[in-house]
Amino acid sequence: MGDRLMLYMIGTLTLDTRPFSVNEVTRQAGADIASKPLIGTLPGKEFMGEGDDRITLTGQLLPFKTGGLTELEFAHQMRRQGTRFPLHRGDGQRLGWFAITSIKESHRHLDRTGVGHVVSHSIAMEKVQPDAGAGQQIIFGLLALFGLER
Repeated sequence: MGDRLMLYMIGTLTLDTRPFSVNEVTRQAGADIASKPLIGTLPGKEFMGEGDDRITLTGQLLPFKTGGLTELEFAHQMRRQGTRFPLHRGDGQRLGWFAITSIKESHRHLDRTGVGHVVSHSIAMEKVQPDAGAGQQIIFGLLALFGLER
């Protein structure tokens, strides 16, 4: 990542203040605890491991001023293909491997082409096991985004 500043990096997709911005992050993470019935006392509880870890990045695009629709479409492509990717925060913290589970977008103040002057987006991701072929999926996603897939 070097000297390049960013807010988050989803695989090869950079979210920054523009053109593809994010202004809110929510995270919900859990632990798996098994309950064992015991006679004459409360059930025993045993830690079984890390539970689900979900992160949602929310932001706003101004397509006619700063762009960002290309990046949003790339995120949709990653979602459609089930791409697993490393997620990094702008301070260099590696958050693990994630996959996009849903994308919500809302266009406001539509122009004649049906594109909003303001586009709100929300990208929901869930932590997954690393995939040895994830690098290939990202490369194929980039090629498809630019119409260069085989």
